[in-house]
Amino acid sequence: MITNPNTASIDTGLRRNCRGLTPLDARIEPWMQSVLESEELSGWVAEHGSPLNILHASPLAKNLAAFNRVAADHQLDFQVFFARKANKCLSFVDEATASGAGIDVASLAELQQVVANGVRRSHIICTAAIKEEALLAACVQHGVTIAIDNGDELEQLASLLTNDSSQASIALRLSGFEHDGNRLHSRFGIDIGQFEDFVSRNRGALDSPALSIDGIHFHLDGYSASQRVSAISQCLGLIDRLRELGHVPKFLDIGGGVPMSYLEDKSQWETFWEAHRESLLQRRDPITYRNHGLGFTAIEEKIYGSRNCYPYYQEGVQAQWLEMVLSGRCENKTIATAIRERNLQLRCEPGRSLLDGCGLTIARVVFRKQHPNGDWFIGLAMNRTQCRTSSDDFLVDPILIRSQVQNPAPAIEGYLVGAYCMESELLTLRKLRFPDGVEIGDLVAFPNTAGYLMHFLESRSHQFPLAKNLVITQIEPPQATLDRIDQS
Repeated sequence: MITNPNTASIDTGLRRNCRGLTPLDARIEPWMQSVLESEELSGWVAEHGSPLNILHASPLAKNLAAFNRVAADHQLDFQVFFARKANKCLSFVDEATASGAGIDVASLAELQQVVANGVRRSHIICTAAIKEEALLAACVQHGVTIAIDNGDELEQLASLLTNDSSQASIALRLSGFEHDGNRLHSRFGIDIGQFEDFVSRNRGALDSPALSIDGIHFHLDGYSASQRVSAISQCLGLIDRLRELGHVPKFLDIGGGVPMSYLEDKSQWETFWEAHRESLLQRRDPITYRNHGLGFTAIEEKIYGSRNCYPYYQEGVQAQWLEMVLSGRCENKTIATAIRERNLQLRCEPGRSLLDGCGLTIARVVFRKQHPNGDWFIGLAMNRTQCRTSSDDFLVDPILIRSQVQNPAPAIEGYLVGAYCMESELLTLRKLRFPDGVEIGDLVAFPNTAGYLMHFLESRSHQFPLAKNLVITQIEPPQATLDRIDQS
């Protein structure tokens, strides 16, 4: 996603109503600004409830096209599979398939919905962490490639191939790659040090004419391009070995973990962490709730730990990241050349980075309450699972939309809190400043939440309803309709 050319107008308009004590300004698509400034927004929240997810699928096609251009420049057979687990809405399945992407599914429900949506079997892969018999059987029924993680999965799959017409396509998922003298351990996949033994022990299943090893797959934690280069280099040797054994793998799938950047400004990101460090060392007032460390701890004037947050500002992201991977070296040639010479298709499974620029989460202000220490709690009609992943905090400034034109109120500072009955139920751990105050009925927008933040952890605890998902069908003036996931 390209930095919005209207940044200045956002700074003096939408962004001014709510900023972090050390600001972290979101990168905002023009369609988002149009929605946030529209008269329709409050009506949509009134009709569909708070919180409300607002989606626009078109940026997905732009992000996908950027990946494809890089691969084309390297004359590489390349296929992106959209990681469906990143967002449940079917509008993104539509946009991905219309743009030529495949779909990566991680559950039986995801698979059934994708098949019902008419996605071709060759454009579906199942990478579910847990594959029960019903999911494996559905994959066989629909001819979907399965990323096999362990011997038990392979044995259970083989037991389903009971008649002459049964066929299964698999990709062996690997892990344990060596990189810079260390092992890249993962809970996912067969350790490459045990690869020969795994193939030998499971020769009966793997050599069955009912089963085809169509590829190699891996998942790496984190976002390092150089680690992908190491993993690809080692996978290529194993593909050669499989071919020596008579198998015909056709693709190498490098999984997800394609990085993106949420923020406009690198200097803001660096300034925030420096201020946070000073806060932990008690050299300035806290900028997080109860001086939360976000993964760091101060002990005797020293800081220990590491960030437990997504790297919300990054460089070398998305298509540029793919270029770094493909330009990496192995066998005295580029990765792209080594893959191309083996007549392999390269695959990847981005979720977050494909959904960059595709969504907002909106919530209504319900109350304001001042703590005896002077901080304010701003209560929103949502809970923290509706805008959170495993990261300690969403380190992007929310946007406050005033409910009506009012005279400026006194500035206040405090935290956004949610609906769960827990002391830890904060929507933002960072302290925020509202220069003209905040009122009941105002709306708070969390920018760029389509990738994982909306749906990955969403919960109906307390029997609260899940957020509705409203898809933009026209930008000027904004028009929208519920995603089909909410219409069933």
